[in-house]
Amino acid sequence: MRYSVIIPVYNRPDEVDELLKSLTTQHFTDFEVIVVEDGSSVPCKEIVDRYTDKLDIKYFLKSNSGPGQSRNYGAERSEGEYLIILDSDVILPEGYFDAVEKELAASPADAFGGPDRAHDSFTDIQKAINYSMTSFFTTGGIRGGKKKMDKFYPRSFNMGVRRAVYEALGGFSKMRFGEDIDFSIRIFKGGYICRLFPDAWVYHKRRTDLKKFFKQVHNSGIARINLYKKYPDSLKLVHLLPAAFTLGVALLLLGTPFCLFSFMPVILYALLVCIDSTIQNKSLSIGVYSIAAAFIQLIGYGTGFWRAWWQRCIRGKDEFEAFQKNFYK
Repeated sequence: MRYSVIIPVYNRPDEVDELLKSLTTQHFTDFEVIVVEDGSSVPCKEIVDRYTDKLDIKYFLKSNSGPGQSRNYGAERSEGEYLIILDSDVILPEGYFDAVEKELAASPADAFGGPDRAHDSFTDIQKAINYSMTSFFTTGGIRGGKKKMDKFYPRSFNMGVRRAVYEALGGFSKMRFGEDIDFSIRIFKGGYICRLFPDAWVYHKRRTDLKKFFKQVHNSGIARINLYKKYPDSLKLVHLLPAAFTLGVALLLLGTPFCLFSFMPVILYALLVCIDSTIQNKSLSIGVYSIAAAFIQLIGYGTGFWRAWWQRCIRGKDEFEAFQKNFYK
């Protein structure tokens, strides 16, 4: 078996259906699919059963332990030479595996990942969220895309790794936030080759509304401090930008009663985001939603960063003690 596709899922049967459907359309077919139900109250077994005659697919149900441990559970029960780690909220284009094969044939890699895009079927809010997570104006363009300012760290929504490397590293850690970045850091520290495959992209839904999106990016901000505590050299300038933006917006807002023009930089930034997103998406509605998404992405991450910095670096709490209420199932 060339590839094993590992899909952890929690209460998202409809998303799993779309992902599995996209797997049936692949030109390259030497892969198996491992679906790991992470203690869901709304299981997807009936959905999986519809694909047993179309895919080499296995379904496992286990108690809830988070996405990282669920990926490990699936990996232990897989057979592929490479593991393809996907989130349940992605859809693959027909040539996804063709692109992976082409890249591996051109130059071997121990681990790899690809960027994400918005599908035409996504809602305007989902497209706005996708813009905020991929735009240069929100630091998204620095993290993903065609060229990198730093090393490429694969994320778990679209990650590939050679089985031997996965096993040598012991799989994903028990971190509840940032476990994919933790894994990528260990890939580099282990001296393995990791590359961006620009053409191995996926459609990524991320979150379906702005409230859920805030929670996601807030947890990402918390994860960054947790990663810093484990790997002090992993904290880069780009990781500080949302925290600085959040502090700056707060100071400008406090200054508004004393100077009406104090908030002007924030307004200009909002207009910049709106215009850029409107042009990219050819939709004013998406452009307007992108203002909210951009501020949520930066301030959500920034507040999580500052909160974790206070709890972990100042108060000295450990990862699990400080953020028990944020642990998602």
